[in-house]
Amino acid sequence: MLVGTLALVLSLVQCSSATNEGAQPTDPNPGTGPPTTPPPPTTGSVEVWLTGPDQGSLLEKQGTALAFGSATNPYPTIELDAEQHFQRVDGFGFTLTGGSAQVLGQLPDAKRAELLGELFGRGPGDISISYLRISIGASDLNAEPFTYDDMPEGQTDVALANFNMEKDRQVLTILKEILTIDPGIKIMASPWSPPVWMKDNGSFVGGSLQPQYYGTYAQYFVKYLQAMATEGIPVDAVTIQNEPLHGGNNPSLLMSALEQAVFIGDHLGPAFEAADLSTKIVIWDHNCDNPQYPITVLSDSQAYPYIDGSAFHLYNGDISALSTVHNSFPEKNLYFTEQYTASNGSFAGDLRWHIKNVIIGSMRNWSKNALEWNLANDPNFGPHTDGGCTVCKGGLTISPEGNIERNVGYYIVAHASKFVPRESLRIASNLTGNLHNVAFRTPEGRIVLLVLNDGDHAESFNIKYDNRWATAHLGAGSVATYVWKP
Repeated sequence: MLVGTLALVLSLVQCSSATNEGAQPTDPNPGTGPPTTPPPPTTGSVEVWLTGPDQGSLLEKQGTALAFGSATNPYPTIELDAEQHFQRVDGFGFTLTGGSAQVLGQLPDAKRAELLGELFGRGPGDISISYLRISIGASDLNAEPFTYDDMPEGQTDVALANFNMEKDRQVLTILKEILTIDPGIKIMASPWSPPVWMKDNGSFVGGSLQPQYYGTYAQYFVKYLQAMATEGIPVDAVTIQNEPLHGGNNPSLLMSALEQAVFIGDHLGPAFEAADLSTKIVIWDHNCDNPQYPITVLSDSQAYPYIDGSAFHLYNGDISALSTVHNSFPEKNLYFTEQYTASNGSFAGDLRWHIKNVIIGSMRNWSKNALEWNLANDPNFGPHTDGGCTVCKGGLTISPEGNIERNVGYYIVAHASKFVPRESLRIASNLTGNLHNVAFRTPEGRIVLLVLNDGDHAESFNIKYDNRWATAHLGAGSVATYVWKP
């Protein structure tokens, strides 16, 4: 996890959101005259779920549904086209860090079961998280760094005879509880560091993987996936290394694009093939300021066949980097795997920036998922390693007494996860003015439109679908999800 300085946090606020990945419908206005009284609805009602920057509404279903009709007005229009579609969605969610599992595990069993049901269930009061990222070994939001094959200083274990995942038992327990609620949840796993005896500096912090251990480290991944399968936990995808160009975290590892290509092409890919593993291999898993890194790895002919896609964070760069990689390799998938909200951030500012960039921005730039960092932590923003992130705020804050606070990250994710299940299809919608948006058709045939008013004033606008439109009103900095069945 990249630890933010004040300058970095300020730069995030200034980071611009991308437009989208290609041609979208124009913005025809349904009329230029004054508003008229709309006729009775002809295609059904539109549910509205609202979160405001002042927290007066928090994912609150509005009492009045919008009606589709044909009356004209001069407002700007967001037009949806379900016949023009893009990527299928794998899900929305968080990273279940070791620290998250620790604070969840401290809850009484009944209270934890109730909370996990709210987070991962499909009931009316649930937010239906559908994707989790986990760490292979410790991340910086564990109480201490570790891997699954730590050895005394000066010793090695090339045969991986010492491989053991018991230090992650709490994570495994929580995952199993989640799988009883949603057996189909997608799980992506990412290492922060290999065992230090494989590294050239013998430290959890920084250093590089020594080439003589490339084959051994590939088998480490294989043993991990086989052990997870034995536990009954399916891992859909792995990334090669969390933030491979950030060597200052604890744990961390430096890995260049060329090193990643060699590791995948000559070792990891063949090892997965030999072990008959179907888990996807995903590269990069770092910031949007360096799309050339995944392009370089994908350009390697040995590595290319084994790679499913590329993953991104947005602590630097612009979300449009995903489309840059898509345009070079449109047949490969894209993922958005991490962004934290900070302890010193504001609800209004984080809601606006993250909905605009992480949720809407990633989806409009071909990502199959959108993940916020860290599901839960304690009131002191721990646990974390010595040198790990001290300002990362979880989607939930869980106190030692068992009190649960739902933070801005919870609502950022919930505005998508509650309404857009796995296998939903992103459909076309145009951008107009300050109304950032993204639209989907769900497997059940519902249409979902997520809109952020990124302006400084409230706006009225039309939602146009199938030659009918509904008129909506959204306050400055507010987020609304609109849902209807055509």
